Amino acid sequence: MEGTRYVVRDVMTRTVVALGAGAAFKDIVRTMRRWNVSALPVLDAEERVVGVVSEADLLPKEEFRDGDPDRYTQLRRLSDLAKAGAVTAEELMTAPAVTVDEEATLAQAARLMAVHQVKRLPVVDGAGVLKGLVSRSDLLKVFLRDDEDIAEEVRREVVARLFVLPEERVEVTVRDGVVTLTGRIRDTSVAPVAARLTRTVEGVVDVDCAVTGPPRRPDLDPDLPDTEGVRPV
Repeated sequence: MEGTRYVVRDVMTRTVVALGAGAAFKDIVRTMRRWNVSALPVLDAEERVVGVVSEADLLPKEEFRDGDPDRYTQLRRLSDLAKAGAVTAEELMTAPAVTVDEEATLAQAARLMAVHQVKRLPVVDGAGVLKGLVSRSDLLKVFLRDDEDIAEEVRREVVARLFVLPEERVEVTVRDGVVTLTGRIRDTSVAPVAARLTRTVEGVVDVDCAVTGPPRRPDLDPDLPDTEGVRPV
């Protein structure tokens, strides 16, 4: 299906605050506070993303400020202890950074966030150069899509392709992102396919597939089961 397919580039925030590898600890804290962010990408001289500094990377300096940890803690938290003594972004950052390509689908970005348990991702091009930032809220923007826009795509990309017989009439209505398919079709086994394809349309919240089969003709087909009210979803 070749309908409207949003990619990360379509929803990302293009204005991004980033750090150079040599940024000092205090400058990092000031930047986070000024821009009200909890993490910042770190760039090399070619503006490629080489890491990310988060509040969690900064906290060990305060945690271990007033004393030396015991031997067990030293062995268990070597990385945090190293960050407690760090003074630049390059020493503090988590690397390599988890990034997403600007041409990735929103579903791919969402899976990356879920797997790595992060709230936002630096967006890069094919060379790894920073292009923007995508957050969880950015990925939800597609659900603000206009209902009629969604309905038109379902009619064009699903109904027009699956139901081509003259006697098949399928109506599409959308309310608050919920798509309802109604009408009669010759083969009700196609209904689950229609529902599945409709769910792939960007902005669809849910699908109610209420299509039915052809009307019963008791005079010609007395043993034909009544297909009225079939809801194959």
